[in-house]
Amino acid sequence: MNSKEIDLDDIEGNSFPGIIIWIRGDYVNPRAIKIGIIGGGQLGKMLIQEAKKMDFTVIVLDPSKNSPCKKIADKHIEGDLHDEDKIKELVKKCDVTTFEIENINTEVLSKLEDKGHKIFPSPKILEIIKDKSKQKEFLDKNNIPTSKWERITHIEKTANNLGMPFVQKACCGGYDGRGVQVINGQDDFKNSLKGDSFGEKYVDFKKELAVMVSRNINGDIKSFPVVEMDFNHGENICDTIIAPAKVSKDIEKRAKKLALECIKAFDGIGVFGVEMFLTKNDEILINEIAPRVHNSGHYTIESCTTSQFEQHIRCICGLPLGSTELILPSVVTNILGEENQYGEPYYKGMTEALEIPGVNVHIYGKSEVKPFRKMGHVTVVDKDRERAIKKSNDVKNILKAISKKGANNE
Repeated sequence: MNSKEIDLDDIEGNSFPGIIIWIRGDYVNPRAIKIGIIGGGQLGKMLIQEAKKMDFTVIVLDPSKNSPCKKIADKHIEGDLHDEDKIKELVKKCDVTTFEIENINTEVLSKLEDKGHKIFPSPKILEIIKDKSKQKEFLDKNNIPTSKWERITHIEKTANNLGMPFVQKACCGGYDGRGVQVINGQDDFKNSLKGDSFGEKYVDFKKELAVMVSRNINGDIKSFPVVEMDFNHGENICDTIIAPAKVSKDIEKRAKKLALECIKAFDGIGVFGVEMFLTKNDEILINEIAPRVHNSGHYTIESCTTSQFEQHIRCICGLPLGSTELILPSVVTNILGEENQYGEPYYKGMTEALEIPGVNVHIYGKSEVKPFRKMGHVTVVDKDRERAIKKSNDVKNILKAISKKGANNE
């Protein structure tokens, strides 16, 4: 970025326009740089942890009085993520703004961006990605391979066009398995999703892969290693991440190339999660793209030279991209709330889990446990990938998120 000559004595306590203000090409006061985050969940919390390593000031907007971010942010603005006034308040207080959730007010963000405020990734990209049907249109328009699909007007017509089974997805608002329904036959029509949705031809895949891609404001771009994902098919929640994926060098190369093409097509700035299907014929199809740090990139905290969270801060603040080199293989397992558990969270088996070499436990700090709610994750690192998988399976059976009532009843 361009250097700007200013007096060192003038910087303390001031917020400056632009992003990073370099002084004489060599000096920067990170505390003077205010980063805004829309959303106060676990992704925001992990972004703040990396931002605070470099002493940036972080302001968060979230409706919850007890969000994971509130405990560690420099300032917390309590407000709805669609509240125009609250979003304006956040953006105007900050030098650069980002987000950790898609379901936010992109219309006001686009207007603020047009007025010169720095918002990354661009809300115009988010507007495309958060509506999954627009995302599919974008992929088709840019000749990026994805599964056959169509918007649903009549479920019977879509069934005839795509064949059964097919996957019905809500255009907006779906996450962690919500807003997704597999239509196996006519008996499922009555349970189909209501509201705007589209159908995707069912892909007979052998693996689900993901690649995190980072691109900074200078256009520098890097991909992280290819990982494979395993899902809890009962709740359709990503359950396990294996890094690196157990695929050939050719598939790894093609997956990274395709992921980079996606983000270049968007002209995106920040970290993006690109999810893919590897078909039985070794074809790679784009499933979905997340315009933010992502569950499939959590392994990077312990496993890579630079985590996805640090990389995102680097991207949006005009800093050089960090190395994405894999240091050690790893496996990530989500800590989900147990069935029928509601209330103040307690974690059963923490001591036993931490006795296993290579186990790293991340608790998100949510104030209430609910069934299948993401309460944390565990990353197991090991020089041997298969040994890491075994340890991860052991941890999954040991560490449980339950309620205080559940703990008292045991």
